[in-house]
Amino acid sequence: MNPGLIIGLIVAAAVVFGVVGFIVGGIHRKKVAEAAIGSATEEANRIVSQAVSEAESKKKEAILEAKDEIHKQRTDLEREIRERRNEIQKQERRLVQKEENLDKKVDNLEKKEDLLNKKLKDADSKLAEVEALKKSQFEMLEKISGYTKEQAKDYLIQNLEGELTHEKAVKILEIEQQTKDDAEKLAREIITSAIQRCAADHAAEATVSVVALPNDEMKGRIIGREGRNIRTLETITGVDLIIDDTPEAITVSSFDPVRREIARLTLEKLISDGRIHPSRIEEMFEKSKREVEQSIKQAGERAVIDAGVNGLHGELVKLLGRLKYRTSYGQNVLNHSLEVSYIAGLMAAEIGADVKTAKRAGLLHDIGKALDHQFDGSHIELGVEYAKKYKENDAIVHAIQAHHGDIEAKTIVACLVQAADAISAARPGARRENVQNYIKRLEKLEEIATSFNGVEKSYAIQAGREVRIMVKPEVISDDQMVLVARDIVKKIEDELEYPGQIKVNIIRESRACDFAK
Repeated sequence: MNPGLIIGLIVAAAVVFGVVGFIVGGIHRKKVAEAAIGSATEEANRIVSQAVSEAESKKKEAILEAKDEIHKQRTDLEREIRERRNEIQKQERRLVQKEENLDKKVDNLEKKEDLLNKKLKDADSKLAEVEALKKSQFEMLEKISGYTKEQAKDYLIQNLEGELTHEKAVKILEIEQQTKDDAEKLAREIITSAIQRCAADHAAEATVSVVALPNDEMKGRIIGREGRNIRTLETITGVDLIIDDTPEAITVSSFDPVRREIARLTLEKLISDGRIHPSRIEEMFEKSKREVEQSIKQAGERAVIDAGVNGLHGELVKLLGRLKYRTSYGQNVLNHSLEVSYIAGLMAAEIGADVKTAKRAGLLHDIGKALDHQFDGSHIELGVEYAKKYKENDAIVHAIQAHHGDIEAKTIVACLVQAADAISAARPGARRENVQNYIKRLEKLEEIATSFNGVEKSYAIQAGREVRIMVKPEVISDDQMVLVARDIVKKIEDELEYPGQIKVNIIRESRACDFAK
């Protein structure tokens, strides 16, 4: 047999068997798939049936729960409605009751109003009767007394005014005397103790600006050829040199005390050296300037140490040193400031006040006098400004501002500085007063006293420390003297500036003279 045919048959048989196997396998797979689909369909139907039954049961449960909730809410709502209805009924009952009460009150008020109107009518009729009776009594009194109503009233008022004036004068005298006794005793003890413990000079320092010359020939050398030397001196030092007929002396004139001191030292050095020419003048001026600046610094530091004041700003220390060359009525201002510091501190210790603050305020109270010739403003304004500038506390600033009474002293320290300043300035020999100003003050004192009605004459005595006033006895009574004295004192305090205190002494004298024949 042909091998190729055999192979072809084998291949054909294989193809046939393959086709038959594929067909048989497809039929088998179809049956398996149909069986699987059938079982899945049954399972799906079972799940759907189970889900439907569960949904029905949940639906029934939800419906039951909703019905229960609705029933509960309905019950609560009905209860709330019942409660509100009951409350409304209660309020209605209260309103009705209030209306009934108001009606009763209105009725009562109407009854009372009627009764009151009736009483008012009765009162008016009775008042008319009283007025008629009063009028008849007044007419009878006028006939008996011989005075009209207005005359009697004026008479009573005059008597009452006289009694009140007498009682007021007596009361014022009693209170004044008691206050004076207590205040003077305490003040005398405090001030006496402070003054006894404060050792101060009793004569005012007189800072002079006169340079002594060894001979009159030195005047010509200071003037120089064609006035060259003296012009150089005046230009550099800023002062005026007065060369007059006074033998062996030159007067240095300047409003600035520091410049005046530098010029004085420069002149003394030139006179001592003997070589006087422009370049030597400049050299001596610089040397004297350094010496004065060093002296100012040392004077300020020494004053701070002597007063026992700590923590003072360096610029304030320098200003204190400048007060060494400043005088007020012949009294050295630095010595005056130290004296005020001592006295204020001692008085503060006596009354239990702050001693350190009192000393510090006393030392700085006139600090503005180191500047008042260089800047605009009073020494108080400048002192306050510089105290604030260098961080002094409010108590110190207030004491500086109030030490001359420009504002009311609101602290104990300010009062102590005021008193210490007055004590230092008013003690004998502390200050020199211009004769013309002194006479004007006495004339003003007498003028104030004679300006009052009833004053006949007035005399200022004891250097203006007392004024004696003669009054007309027919115008001013004994009781009125006290009031007039008080009015004069008040006017003196308001219009006159004076050191210490002024005693007002009123004298009233009545004399009667007749002759027996």
